[in-house]
Amino acid sequence: MLDIIIMVLVTLLAGLAMPAGAMLARVERIHPDWLESEFRHSVVAFGGGALLSAVALVLVPEGSSRLELSTAAQCFAGGGLAFMLLDVLLAYFKTRAGQLAAMLSDFIPESIALGAAFAYGNKTGAMLLAGLMALQNLPEGFNAYRELSESARPGNGRGTALKSFVVMSLLGPLAALAGHFWFSGNPPLVSGIMLFAAGGILYSVFQDIAPQAVLERHWAPPMGAVLGFLLGIMGHMLTGHGG
Repeated sequence: MLDIIIMVLVTLLAGLAMPAGAMLARVERIHPDWLESEFRHSVVAFGGGALLSAVALVLVPEGSSRLELSTAAQCFAGGGLAFMLLDVLLAYFKTRAGQLAAMLSDFIPESIALGAAFAYGNKTGAMLLAGLMALQNLPEGFNAYRELSESARPGNGRGTALKSFVVMSLLGPLAALAGHFWFSGNPPLVSGIMLFAAGGILYSVFQDIAPQAVLERHWAPPMGAVLGFLLGIMGHMLTGHGG
């Protein structure tokens, strides 16, 4: 019972990094103006790098290890196709929420994996994964909040967006509980979810995140992507998967 309580708490704390990033994004202006622009683009790139690291170091290797080639390919391609259709719907309804979709597509499967890790007795790896999730969710919450607030009507939507981020943080513990009690008994299903999420994340990175990170005659944003991916490498090695 104690392990379940710890699992729920650490997943909740990782999820609360999303509204924490959103609160940081509420800071309207950093002076001078060029620093405001470069900082925002760097945070966008950092979040993109962190998402790519989740795909390359966690979701694809773990997901493909338990599935046949054809099944793995279908899950991965299905995730990309599903996010493309979601992007079409968002464009149709004129809603900017690509960053939000990418954030949730990363947080939910990793929470499921964390719950399964607790069920398998890998508590150290689960705790370090929770820390990595929190460090990923902070810039992703920042980027998603800025994206949503820019598309909201003046005087409306900012408070609602922040509250929705708090609500979304509760999805982490629910996903972890599902991973612990349900998905842990079906490892191939967990792998399929991971690959589906990886395909969706990869689509989102190149469709929504990478284009926003570009800033002419400024070189810090690409380094933000490098640092975001480096964060994933460090977390990957700390969990014992890096050799």
